[in-house]
Amino acid sequence: VQLQASGGGLVQAGGSLTLSCTASGATFSGYTIGWFRQAPGMEREFVAAIQRSGGNTDYTDSVKGRFTLSRDNAKNTVYLRMNSLKPEDTAVYYCAADLAGWSERRLDRYYDYWGQGTQVTVSS
Repeated sequence: VQLQASGGGLVQAGGSLTLSCTASGATFSGYTIGWFRQAPGMEREFVAAIQRSGGNTDYTDSVKGRFTLSRDNAKNTVYLRMNSLKPEDTAVYYCAADLAGWSERRLDRYYDYWGQGTQVTVSS
């Protein structure tokens, strides 16, 4: 599976961005898709995940109510809509695909494939 993350950019605090993760090379609908982010000098952290069917989503507490995941399996794409962005959301955002299941969704070591990352910068 090859993953392509896109949609990052520079935005003012309070603004919005939509990240996309597009997959190729496999049956996309069979994977849990997760988003992680890494700020400079920080460890990579879980942001959100959507189950293969799209029926379940999970968000880290700091983005609940602001970020929304959706997926279009026909387009092999997952979208992360980010509203009310804060400077602390600044990071490189990565999407990843996990074939194993849903229970490990917050742990990056369980993901099988990773995209290249897209930079999100939120100015104050």
